[in-house]
Amino acid sequence: MAVQIKTQNVTTRRTWHASAQFDQPDQTNFPVHPDCRILICLRGDFRVLKQGQPIKILSGSKTETLLCSLALKQEYCALRDVLLNTLWPNTQIPFAAQSLNSLVYSLNKLLSDGVGGVPSVVYDDGAYRLNVEAGVGVDVENFQILAHAGQARERAGDRSNAVMLYSRAIQLYRGDLRAGTDVQVVMERERLRALYLTLLAHIADYSYAQGDYATCLESALALLANDPYREDAHRLLMRCYVRNGERAQALRQYKLCEQILRAEFNAAPEPSTRALYDLIRLNPDRV
Repeated sequence: MAVQIKTQNVTTRRTWHASAQFDQPDQTNFPVHPDCRILICLRGDFRVLKQGQPIKILSGSKTETLLCSLALKQEYCALRDVLLNTLWPNTQIPFAAQSLNSLVYSLNKLLSDGVGGVPSVVYDDGAYRLNVEAGVGVDVENFQILAHAGQARERAGDRSNAVMLYSRAIQLYRGDLRAGTDVQVVMERERLRALYLTLLAHIADYSYAQGDYATCLESALALLANDPYREDAHRLLMRCYVRNGERAQALRQYKLCEQILRAEFNAAPEPSTRALYDLIRLNPDRV
């Protein structure tokens, strides 16, 4: 039987503050928090990065299930009995426990050189947890760190740096949370998705105000790709097209918005959207 590795203290997730460590955009292919030697990616396709490079873990394997189970739990920690029931629901406890020990041992062996030889998953007081002290992180947390840091900058009146942080957070959002199907995971998926859309809207608004219509168009289109019913994004596109000398495209954008809302909700656009359409149609120079 594999030896369970025990630690003296269970610590909580680290809290990072908006500081100079975020001032320069990450230029790597896999942007990670500076302290993450092992990054568990739950967005889009499941991945594990070891020092920035993907390692091979079979899709749907027990290893993937174990890492997802830990990464989605509060403090990245799950009781041993919960994991046994998740991984081997119809197996007698002694056999399931032995299998779990072997699985953790193999996983730690696979990842150990990425965290200086220490285990990536540790056991303490009846529970397993990710070894965040050694540099194991989760992309969901990194996305939130950057988003919250940007919000702090925006509250302080530093909107340009706030938008830079929002842009870095957007780079980490490779897709909606895929792991898990229970109600709490679904709610978390929707919460994070809403945060992602809010960041896109902030970037689009700021870019338009700065006269950066290309970035505004890109962000507003990304917003509509995820939520085609956002009239604020449709309006921004209409304004950008007019500013770029594409009045006809702006009018077509309104018709698209009108068509989408009618097909899905049998509703008309908001008065402000209709007013902008009339302004573009009758007096585009005032947009």
